[in-house]
Amino acid sequence: MTGRPVPAAVSAGHGGLDGATARRRYVTVSFLFWLPIGMSIATGVLLFTERGMGLAAVAGFYAVHSLTAAAMELPTGGLSDVIGRRPVLAIAGLLNLTAFTLIGLGAAGWAIALGMGLMGLARALSSGPAEAWYVDTVHAHAGPDADLRTGLARGSSATSAALALGTVLGGGLPWLLGLAPGPGEWLADTTGGLVIPLSVPALLGALVEGVFVLYVLSALPEPTRPRTTLRRVVGGVPAAIAAGLRLGARDALIRRILLTASAAGAALAAVELLTPGRAAALMGTAESGALVFAGLACAGFLCSALGSQLAPLVARFTGGSERAVLASLGVVVLGLTLLGLTTHTMSPLATTVAVTGYVLVYLGLGAAGPNENDLLHRRVDASGRATALSVQSLSLQLVAAGAGLGAGALPPGPLPWLLAATAVLAGALLWVRRAAPPKGFPDAPPRPDAAAVRPDAAGGQPDAGPVTADAAP
Repeated sequence: MTGRPVPAAVSAGHGGLDGATARRRYVTVSFLFWLPIGMSIATGVLLFTERGMGLAAVAGFYAVHSLTAAAMELPTGGLSDVIGRRPVLAIAGLLNLTAFTLIGLGAAGWAIALGMGLMGLARALSSGPAEAWYVDTVHAHAGPDADLRTGLARGSSATSAALALGTVLGGGLPWLLGLAPGPGEWLADTTGGLVIPLSVPALLGALVEGVFVLYVLSALPEPTRPRTTLRRVVGGVPAAIAAGLRLGARDALIRRILLTASAAGAALAAVELLTPGRAAALMGTAESGALVFAGLACAGFLCSALGSQLAPLVARFTGGSERAVLASLGVVVLGLTLLGLTTHTMSPLATTVAVTGYVLVYLGLGAAGPNENDLLHRRVDASGRATALSVQSLSLQLVAAGAGLGAGALPPGPLPWLLAATAVLAGALLWVRRAAPPKGFPDAPPRPDAAAVRPDAAGGQPDAGPVTADAAP
């Protein structure tokens, strides 16, 4: 899957986009996709409760989302490598449009569950194609040694900024509609109760997803891929999956990246599960705690965006992407440790230290991500790039699910936080020694009608394959 020259058609047909234009479009796609999801964060549980669902049913809805995303992560990554980035992204947008519509209007449990399942499928579909399109386009324009960290950092920052803005909008719109009884009551009366203030963010998110689909179809050119059939598509996806699963076994650097993603999953699970309870305990009521947590979540997304923006600077300061990952994970360990050491007191000083720890966790994760992916893309060629990103995402999600269950079963106190810190520390220690260049590359996964790939119409050179992992630009 890595190391071989890519056929010329893989690097052709990107509309003649230069690196800066590709970066702007990648940033825009990242922002548009995640903005509706951010809008659903603040109101999701409250909307389902308002529709008459119990907490067990609400937990089931979110389980449907998580399990669907995890189950489809690798198959959909392979699909992107077979049929192209743009169609898979467009399908993801259409699925999210349908999902947000069902969630915003659905009063029955089956409709909400279906919406959450479609959202999980869209999440799996979207986990690699946009980034893979950006890297393919930059490599087509400037070659395999082109700078990737800046664009990856800005895309990650756009994602975090979209989540932060979406959280604020999602929480603020129902509150604004509820300031005066007129608008909320008019919505409910006009629609027969289908639309209530809490459902407005989801419906607005559906509109944004429509814009996302139109933008993807118009702004992300890619090579004309060989004509294929449904049978060949279905046959090509398992081969791409198998090649993705072999990545970690055959390449020590990619194995480090996957294990680091797992450590990040443990950190995020602890933060997302344990922080709301601490906020409620600090404020004295669940409602006030929820408001505080919404503010913290927004701040966390902004810190992640800042960390992503700082990723190239961290790499230059530390001497390369590998050292940057080590330093960034060290910041995450410090943040989790501070959160663990302050669990037994609510004093102003302890609260300040805990907030500092929360900020450091997201800042460190934000700085680590672009540098990890810079290394990944230098090890993996275009034929399996989206699959590799899906394997990385799957590593994070599976460990996050297990770590969340474990943290929930442990007694309250510093132990869950410190165990998460230990997991991240173990991931950081993987980067103490620089990775050696690969001794051999695994075969690329077969692509349908590979022999039919046309020569580069522009006369350009094929992608020369990945450089050694430690060669930072």
